[in-house]
Amino acid sequence: MQTASGGGPLAALATASAAELLAGIARASQHWADGRAVAAQAESLRDRAMPLAELSVKAFEQAVAAEGGDFAVGRAYAEAAEPPLSIVEAAADVAELAALVAEHCDPARRADAVAAGLVAAGCAHAAAELVAVNLTVSANDERVRRADLLADDAARTAEAARAARE
Repeated sequence: MQTASGGGPLAALATASAAELLAGIARASQHWADGRAVAAQAESLRDRAMPLAELSVKAFEQAVAAEGGDFAVGRAYAEAAEPPLSIVEAAADVAELAALVAEHCDPARRADAVAAGLVAAGCAHAAAELVAVNLTVSANDERVRRADLLADDAARTAEAARAARE
């Protein structure tokens, strides 16, 4: 397993782990007719999140090493905001899938599905923070608003799944 070297890779790897957990839960829920299809969707999300760890590291390293004046440095930092935004998107999708899995899975695994959703929501918020603190991104930047909205939606979805089990 990869190790995280910063907040972006940490959020990406934890998102991938949450998706992997959901795949296993869905696959094991034999009474759920759509379980195998949902497991495949979770595996796809895992495969989407995993490479974002390395992309996040590379984008940050390129931004830190950027030379050539304000434009080149600004462009490098603007590009460094893209992997965290992709992590937010993937994590929000995992949180949404977790709610579905929690609703339909074997009741003995419901808490695990809820946990995966809560982890994914936390990852979405962590990655949204990385988008927001990017040196070239302003508070009015559409990427900041999108990341915050997705992270907030992920948190609401995960919390609704948690509340539904009570």
